[in-house]
Amino acid sequence: MKRQKFSRRDILRYSLRGSAALTLATVYAAPARAAAPPPEAITPQLIEAAKKEGKVVWYTSIDLSVSEKIAASFKDKFGGIEVRVERTGAERVFQRIGQEYASNVHAVDVVNSSDAAHLLAWKKQGILLPYVPEDVARHYRPEHRDADGTYAGFRATLSPIAYNTRLVKAEDAPKSFKDLLDPKWKGKIVKAHPGYSGTILTATFEMVRDIGWEYYENLAKQGIMQVQSATDPPKKLALGERSVMADGAEYNILLLKEAGQPVEAVYPTEGTPFVVGPNGIFKAAPNPNAAKLFQNYCFTPEAQTMVIEAGGLRSLHVQVKEKPGRKPLADIKLMKEDAEGAEKQSEEIKARYQKIFRV
Repeated sequence: MKRQKFSRRDILRYSLRGSAALTLATVYAAPARAAAPPPEAITPQLIEAAKKEGKVVWYTSIDLSVSEKIAASFKDKFGGIEVRVERTGAERVFQRIGQEYASNVHAVDVVNSSDAAHLLAWKKQGILLPYVPEDVARHYRPEHRDADGTYAGFRATLSPIAYNTRLVKAEDAPKSFKDLLDPKWKGKIVKAHPGYSGTILTATFEMVRDIGWEYYENLAKQGIMQVQSATDPPKKLALGERSVMADGAEYNILLLKEAGQPVEAVYPTEGTPFVVGPNGIFKAAPNPNAAKLFQNYCFTPEAQTMVIEAGGLRSLHVQVKEKPGRKPLADIKLMKEDAEGAEKQSEEIKARYQKIFRV
């Protein structure tokens, strides 16, 4: 039987009507908060309580190699507490949680999404737990943490252009998004889908806002290879299946290049989409203490260094240094993030994109 897909509007509607949904709305409705709760540290008491639960369930859209490394490190550090990683594209994570909560199923403890608008939607439903890790309070800028303490930016990435260095000379590579509209790139471009990837949904929102839908209408005429995840275009590029990528995860490009693959990132003159991926805890988490411990650990310098070094991602922890050899974030012209704007336009973006690219 085909599984029903839930949009943001569907999920919010389910939280407000129907008997099961009314129960959710009643139990999890969050009162208006004036400020985030006091920050909490990792304490012996929290560790012991988490050990009794024995596991934490993490739904995430971060690359599996990175999420499993963080999970293994957490298990080693905290006496064998298991992390069950459930990894898929951000939009699928959002749909899955919506389906589970509509059925009164509470399986997830901690969530990470490359689409920050998802956290806004869950916050509006009142199903996220206000919880502020000590490192978030001390070392994260206000714009990278929720004022009410329900989530914070666990990782960030960019969605640049990139090219295969064996197929394209550096002097011939595109320098801007609009360069991709040159007829010479027809049939040579790969890009990901905003209906699957939260990174690409956010990037598409920022692109439409700053450049306009006309860009995508013209890009669709270029014989695009359409893939799903933001992690897919870099892989297609490295294999030589396409010469250029129009969007995709910067972290994959960085890791592939450092592994000796023939890829190079280009940070477009218009600006590069900037994508923050927050973590949050659910109020109905089945393993609440392990969830708090894991959330706290995710924002420590130890975990954030893994995010950078193993993941090729950007950390928002002000004390964690970027890996040498990578272009510093401060030197890149970025498109401005706007999770609220992306959340409001999400369904429109996916529908219009589908129509333009006929995928």
